[in-house]
Amino acid sequence: MTQIMWFRRDLRLADNPALLAAINSAADGEDVLALYIVGPRTWATMSPVQQHYLVASLASLNESLSGNLVIKYGDAREIIPNLVQSLKASVVHAGELHTPNAIARDLEIARKLSGVGSELKFTGSAYAVAPGRITKDDGSFYKVYTPYYKNWLKHGWRRPAEYPDLNQVWCTSVNSDKLPERAELSAFDHPIAGEAAALKRWERFKQTALADYADNRNRPDLDGTSMLSAALRFGEIHPRTLLADLEDSSGHEVFRKEIAWREFYADILFNRPDTDTGYYNRAYQAMEYDTGEKAQERFTAWVTGTTGYPLVDAGMRQLRTTGWMHNRVRMVVASFLIKDLHLEWTLGAEHFAQWLTDFDVASNSHGWQWTAGCGTDASPYYRVFNPIGQAIRFDPHGDYVRKFIPELRHIPGPAVHEPWLVADGLAHGYPEPIVDHASERLEALSRLEKLPKGKVQSAHNPRENDQKRLIQSFE
Repeated sequence: MTQIMWFRRDLRLADNPALLAAINSAADGEDVLALYIVGPRTWATMSPVQQHYLVASLASLNESLSGNLVIKYGDAREIIPNLVQSLKASVVHAGELHTPNAIARDLEIARKLSGVGSELKFTGSAYAVAPGRITKDDGSFYKVYTPYYKNWLKHGWRRPAEYPDLNQVWCTSVNSDKLPERAELSAFDHPIAGEAAALKRWERFKQTALADYADNRNRPDLDGTSMLSAALRFGEIHPRTLLADLEDSSGHEVFRKEIAWREFYADILFNRPDTDTGYYNRAYQAMEYDTGEKAQERFTAWVTGTTGYPLVDAGMRQLRTTGWMHNRVRMVVASFLIKDLHLEWTLGAEHFAQWLTDFDVASNSHGWQWTAGCGTDASPYYRVFNPIGQAIRFDPHGDYVRKFIPELRHIPGPAVHEPWLVADGLAHGYPEPIVDHASERLEALSRLEKLPKGKVQSAHNPRENDQKRLIQSFE
């Protein structure tokens, strides 16, 4: 008999309750199959940076498991039942996932396993507090961050799980599949993947930047953030591990709130699975967005970092070359796409999904909806980021812009944020601004005024009725 440990968003050994359960459940004479499955459709939609990061993370996990990780390429709904039957596995252990597609897939797999006398058993999740755990007194979910955060703190979380006994006998009768070839990467530095690298980054961040996190987290020109978003997304480190080290100082508290934002958005998506790609506030579906050839040209300029607004372009080039973008810059480029170029937020969300190494469907969708005005914030559409003002405030010396836009490296200091005002500012091929921000801001607010008055906010919970749709749409 065999126990299967199905790694998913938990590519680590430390603080991994599902791995611990698999090892502890293996009776005398039973082995454990350490398994990871790569879906072909998922792989095909990943950027080169995402592909390389995943492969490197899996290699790190495999090394930690002394070469006993088995990687399968295909549909989990077929692979898992087939392995269960061939190995006569009694239980498939996994950390629980909470996104709509994952829930649908796991329901289907659980039904198949039940039919052959096996079980898909969840232990733990990717969150300190799993989505759906925190509710109001009437049982409904929180739709506003601040009360959610207060109750998240009140609810609390477990201490990190103990480290597993790696003297376990691993199943070696299953061969790994070969993954498709990956595209070449750019010359830019990329984060090192794997659990050891994540723990090392966390220690470095605690020593060098956590104390000043409240002041420096919005500065893309500084090394003021943890850079752990990709590690959290792949589960190379668990948020409990981070929370266990936090104290009550200002920097620590702000960092704790950022972890809570991640969990709040996961909770929103769990309770409103239609918002993975759909509008949280459906009133905004009536917002007028531009389409056609001109809109496509502007979208291309945004994607390629050639809008003529240096902070926007630096952010988009950082994304394409490194697979990451500073959070403050993410808000600026999102606002620019929606309120300066008048393009629908879903276009930006889809682009981020393809290119962000730390892509998380809940954070991505609801981060974009926060900017688009259709999210959980009360009235964020009035909030229009000025790409020049933001640049001067948060990249005061222009170092971030010059790093990613070589055409502007000849311009010293903050003047780089308005190169059209410098005598030779555009001499190396950097474009003129494609729109006038002041005019487009007024246009965006004008379109807002055309929406039907009053808020149309769905109060129903479609989770129970959407399983069939989700199963059909899942890959």
